[in-house]
Amino acid sequence: MADAANEPAVDAIANLVPATLRALHALEFAARHLSPTTLPELIAALGKRDDDVGAALAVSRATDWPERLEPVRAALEQAAEAAAEGISGLLAAGEAPQPIIAAYRSLRGYARAAEAIYPMAAHLRPVSQFFLEPDARGDTGLAERLAAVDPLREDVGVMHIGGPAGSRGNFSLYVPEYYDAARSWPLVVAMHGGSGNGGAFLWSWVREARTRGLVVIAPTAIGSTWSLMEPDVDGPSIDRMVENVAGQWNIDPARKLATGMSDGGTFTYVLGLSGGNQFTHLAPVAAAFHPMMMTFADPDRVSGLPVHIVHGAQDWMFSAAMAREAERTLQQAGAAVVYREIADLSHTYPRDENAAILDWFMAPAPARDLP
Repeated sequence: MADAANEPAVDAIANLVPATLRALHALEFAARHLSPTTLPELIAALGKRDDDVGAALAVSRATDWPERLEPVRAALEQAAEAAAEGISGLLAAGEAPQPIIAAYRSLRGYARAAEAIYPMAAHLRPVSQFFLEPDARGDTGLAERLAAVDPLREDVGVMHIGGPAGSRGNFSLYVPEYYDAARSWPLVVAMHGGSGNGGAFLWSWVREARTRGLVVIAPTAIGSTWSLMEPDVDGPSIDRMVENVAGQWNIDPARKLATGMSDGGTFTYVLGLSGGNQFTHLAPVAAAFHPMMMTFADPDRVSGLPVHIVHGAQDWMFSAAMAREAERTLQQAGAAVVYREIADLSHTYPRDENAAILDWFMAPAPARDLP
């Protein structure tokens, strides 16, 4: 990119990338703090920020890019457009007939933007840094491993298996680009909420998986949400996904985490407490729970089972009392329960808890035979 003919494109990249990443950070912040009561404050805060992504996008579109950089242009402009749409959707949500629903919908722009810009992580350091946990951004060893990766290597990175991202009954997958079959890799199966899909929910985990070396499966429910009352619908489908992945990549059988948000968290309970499943750890987030679930649980399975529950004290959909009841009930059944109630969390996904969940998941533990 050093010759003079490329200079306008270089300038466009220098403006577009940081503006897009700032917009993505703003969307992350909004997603973490969104609730019916905080929405007006979030809209006010977003309205005060310098929304330079739209201006940077306009400059890029007006720039005469060299033909060989057109793939870069397409990726960056698509990411910027999706991020800008997410911000503008949030700003307009207060005027919608159902403001909170409009706000949640606007946040879908985050996943579209992340997917578009992620391929640039192999070429642009700010993008690579964005997709690392903050504490690891100065890790020279990790930086060297990522720098040594062949960007054209197949069967690593973000993939959508069985159909387009988010298609019903299929799944999205992330395998770290520095994957080495010589060692086994922990697996996270992350299940979306009732109105979501795996193609979008995958991006709740890529940053941590890329940093720590984890494989992530993000399934999409066969129906409009998980088959909570008929686990034999989605359960076998998820089993096949795990078997598919374990047949192609070296997955650690002692480190298989089932987790999920809202309905995905509830389905984590439904699947993970039953006999015969292969998950070694459960981490339901913002999930519904009823003691009646234990009538379907396998007592031998539950005894000693590591369970990490995360719930918001401000959850307006599923009361924190449900999560406390889950903690008590599972402890009485012999499970090894960690309970984390977050004072300022509403019914949304707390990405800032991923690190603690993974620290717990990866901690040495006594060997435990699954039934």
